[in-house]
Amino acid sequence: MKFVDPDQAEALAVIIDRGSFEAAASALSVSPSAISQRIRALEVAVGRPVVTRTRPLRPTDAGQAIIRFARQFDLLAADLAAELDATRDGPRRRLTIVVNGDSLHTWALPALARVADTLQLEILREDEEYSLELLRSGAASAAITSVASAVPGCSSQPLGIMRYVPVCSPGYRDTWFPAGATPERLSLAPVVLFDRKDDLQDRYLRSRTGAAPDPPRHYVPAAQEFAGAVRLGMGWGLVSDLELQSDPRDLVALDPEGHVDVPLYWQQWRHGSAALAAVGEAVLQAAAQFLRPPARRN
Repeated sequence: MKFVDPDQAEALAVIIDRGSFEAAASALSVSPSAISQRIRALEVAVGRPVVTRTRPLRPTDAGQAIIRFARQFDLLAADLAAELDATRDGPRRRLTIVVNGDSLHTWALPALARVADTLQLEILREDEEYSLELLRSGAASAAITSVASAVPGCSSQPLGIMRYVPVCSPGYRDTWFPAGATPERLSLAPVVLFDRKDDLQDRYLRSRTGAAPDPPRHYVPAAQEFAGAVRLGMGWGLVSDLELQSDPRDLVALDPEGHVDVPLYWQQWRHGSAALAAVGEAVLQAAAQFLRPPARRN
């Protein structure tokens, strides 16, 4: 494989960001034919296609790796510029971070705020089990995820365990569970979920019933409003113990011994930058303060 030219890699990243060769050409102030030539040369260098000519345009596996390279190169170039000219305030470096809604709502945002004075942060809210695709594609440089195995080109560090407990409103408990949260009643009682990717409630149901019941479901895709729906008696739901500690009003335990533990990990580009390293350190420090300790490996 030949050397990957940074300008060619940048062209691919902008094509995916903007959605077309023409839009990328406009953003880079070059002609569409120049963009096409860069992509053809890039594909010759790596010996395979880097983008699918479909609608929408998508990077191939090789293209995803090249986009990560392009964005890592931008970060490292910004670090170098800052180091060579430390007396002048340059443009703030841009970082895109993926954070699940519950972490963002309870403990992660204050950590990110501590490093925001020197950066431009784009925080994408995505379920912790689905955030890795954004890392693979190069759309994000770091993510809080429930997957321990590192994405190619990334490192993975344990953050800790986020515990979720089943709760409901007092009136809901009296209506649906007058004799306790039995498997029979759990199979019938309405439940609140974050969205269709959310399987926490189903994991708890399977652990309690030994089956896969399908009770009535309400979807409320926002962390604060999710707990609000449970408080209003729309159904029972799993709420993080961190949120309960900060605001336990109008919520009672559905099953005092029941819970679902979700281990969280911090994955970031292995060859990132000083800025990304600072963000990672802030997140790790906050996790050590708020999350349950990671499970020990044998």
